[in-house]
Amino acid sequence: MKRALGILLLLIPAVLFAQPLKVVNVNAPAVNHVFSPTGVITVTDTTAPFWSGGFLQSRYYQALAGSPAAGKYVYEYRVDLRQSAGIVALGAVTSVTINFGPNVKTLDFNGDKSADDVFVVTSGGLGSVGLASAIRSGNSITFNFAGGGVAQGSSPGSGQSSYFFGIVSTHPKHNVTASVANTLGAPLSLAAWAPHYLIKVPPIKKP
Repeated sequence: MKRALGILLLLIPAVLFAQPLKVVNVNAPAVNHVFSPTGVITVTDTTAPFWSGGFLQSRYYQALAGSPAAGKYVYEYRVDLRQSAGIVALGAVTSVTINFGPNVKTLDFNGDKSADDVFVVTSGGLGSVGLASAIRSGNSITFNFAGGGVAQGSSPGSGQSSYFFGIVSTHPKHNVTASVANTLGAPLSLAAWAPHYLIKVPPIKKP
């Protein structure tokens, strides 16, 4: 009973405390030099389909030796509804929540000599919808889209895509379930990649 109470008390502050993360806009391929001395990176992608033509994309790669992020793991995400057409109503994705773990690594993504948490590739890449904010609550991070979110179109090819947005960890990937909030109903549960971390619970001292 004492051990269970101790664990509960340890977890409560993490659950209740909401921490805004620093989000910066970047250009590609300039941002690639944070992860590779030459600016060349090799990525691996996976997608989780939804809404007939839409998908959540997860991108993953490890930063190369000699770069500011050397050895760390980079996670990028994108919501693509360009080919998804609304039938009864036009839906929009308003946020994506991912259990990312406690080990977000801050880096200077935009070259202003200050540490950043999240980067958004607003030029030189795909997309048209950026982030309004990124909020950490415990080990989960909610990425909130700007405006009304990433919207479907009235016909295939007329919908929107978010920009790629990225974040860095010290841990390699594993499969997780992302919670995708939207304007059509309950949050969607979609497959994604995120860091594979372990939660360490301090031992309970015996009286």
